[in-house]
Amino acid sequence: MAPSRVASRATADGSSKRPAQSAPSQSEAKGAKAEANGAKAEANGAKAATPTKFEQLKASSTHLHEPLGSELSNELKNFSEGAVQILKFHGSYQQDNRDNRRKGEEKDWQMMLRLRSPAGRIPVPLYLALDGLADRLGNGTLRATTRQAFQMHGVAKADLKEVIGTIVRSMGSTLSACGDINRNVMAPAAPFSGGGYPAARLLADQIADLLTPEAAEGSYLDLWVDGDLSYRIRPSAAVKRVKARQKEGAVFSGDSEEPLYGSTYLPRKFKVAVTVPGDNAVDLLTQDIGLVLFTDPNGRPRGCNVYVGGGMGRTHNKEETFARTADPLGYVAADDVLDLIQAILALQRDHGDRQQRRHARMKYLIHDRGIGWFKQELTRYFPQPIRPLRDEPKRKLLDYLGWHRQGDGLWFVGLPLLCGRLEGETKLALRRLVETYQLEVRLTPNQDLLLCNIGAPQRSSLKRELTAIGFAAPEDTTPLARHAIACPALPTCGLAITEAERILPMVVARLETQLAGLGIERPVLVRMTGCPNGCARPYMAEIGLVGSGVDEYQLWLGGTPGLTQLARPFLQRLPLEQLENTLEPLLLAWRDQGGRTSFGAFVGQIGDARVAELLANAG
Repeated sequence: MAPSRVASRATADGSSKRPAQSAPSQSEAKGAKAEANGAKAEANGAKAATPTKFEQLKASSTHLHEPLGSELSNELKNFSEGAVQILKFHGSYQQDNRDNRRKGEEKDWQMMLRLRSPAGRIPVPLYLALDGLADRLGNGTLRATTRQAFQMHGVAKADLKEVIGTIVRSMGSTLSACGDINRNVMAPAAPFSGGGYPAARLLADQIADLLTPEAAEGSYLDLWVDGDLSYRIRPSAAVKRVKARQKEGAVFSGDSEEPLYGSTYLPRKFKVAVTVPGDNAVDLLTQDIGLVLFTDPNGRPRGCNVYVGGGMGRTHNKEETFARTADPLGYVAADDVLDLIQAILALQRDHGDRQQRRHARMKYLIHDRGIGWFKQELTRYFPQPIRPLRDEPKRKLLDYLGWHRQGDGLWFVGLPLLCGRLEGETKLALRRLVETYQLEVRLTPNQDLLLCNIGAPQRSSLKRELTAIGFAAPEDTTPLARHAIACPALPTCGLAITEAERILPMVVARLETQLAGLGIERPVLVRMTGCPNGCARPYMAEIGLVGSGVDEYQLWLGGTPGLTQLARPFLQRLPLEQLENTLEPLLLAWRDQGGRTSFGAFVGQIGDARVAELLANAG
């Protein structure tokens, strides 16, 4: 699991600096410390009687309706701070284009929209609607996110209702894509019809429906489609039975209109992912809840291994915040999985920190009080047995690029999209293909795009058309570009300290040139973010670059290709121009001593002191 805290680490110039914090040890052997932290947390909770301004805002919002509803129709180009916070629950962030900032002038206000699309599924009508909206009312681009959803950028406040309303009427939704609530539920995007994949996709859909807020959904439809309840999300009968139990026992929030979330919803965002044994496309250990679904030979669910308390977010210059991988909770029978999910969410609702937002994620609750406390407290919400984990095969980051048999005589093809940005001729061509062949789109957590449900007679003609737009052999990407991802960062993200998406292709090209020059043919997993918030999950990468200043990055090393352990911070402010010189001694040592070991595993094998020494030997 996560490495222990390191008090200091030598920088490239040989000095010693306090690093950005990695996750502390999660061993139950350290239960005494967790118990002490838990006592302290309870004492702090007892003193925290006055709700914060943000908690009061949620409580007085009439289930996420106001002040957003009152401000939608005014003539201002931007929302007030209160409306902005409520807007997030509806799937949108207010941003400004920082490239267009001019002293003394009003900001270039615009809205970013993010969709709710469990397992990354985008039906044909929704894809075509999004493509058209992006051109007509956005900035002409779509972006596949690291959470398997499309984002739209550049939407004016005056056009927001038309954009969201069109999405809803086209089989989509933005509800709960942002905000203090369950976010988009991830699952392997591959539309395989065999094995456990169909059951995993179904479970992701069920979880998304189960954790959809009730009263807030009414507010959402009221604001964006004039209260047309025909667009309500319709859970299956199985999900309805579990949702009915949200009004029972400790799971009940006390608010009959919003039985699971209550009027103040969650302390912070909440993330769930489902996968099948061995497939780690979803970055399982970075989730609040990670589920590995086991099925019988016929694909029927048997149960899930459950992991809790992962999370990547950190706050700039706040060393008490850290990335953390999830702890194993145990194995739960298939019939109990949905009840367990809503029980865990209710526990976090009641015990998560509502005084300090940067300390509000479930990972801090489990870190402070310990997994033993968490399991015991969970029995109040979920009385069924939780058994020891089942054995799993080695996890691999699968990407599904290239052509694959889908099953039932159908095919799908995975197309690489470095940084996930769809624009220009590629975007235009993909629209034509989706429309002509009626191909469902699925998005991967690696920011790639799958074209699905391709009939055998269509395959030859589709191959020719893909070749014409640069996808002759989609699986033949360069080694580093294949799995490299980045967050949007500048110019739209308000948290960005420096660049990520716009320069990742250049950074990858530089590193690939360096590896080729050193005679290294092995791939390395690279991830990049413009700030420590970790949206591209850089703390799981073999080389993680995390923005810390203008053209400067924290250097994190030691994640694994299969996304099974955290990287560790080695440099606080690495100027991007010094990237190759800094890494070269370490890369040479890997080439000469690492054998068949991955770069991340090699970093772990030689130890932090030796890594720091090699980084300090940069020419």
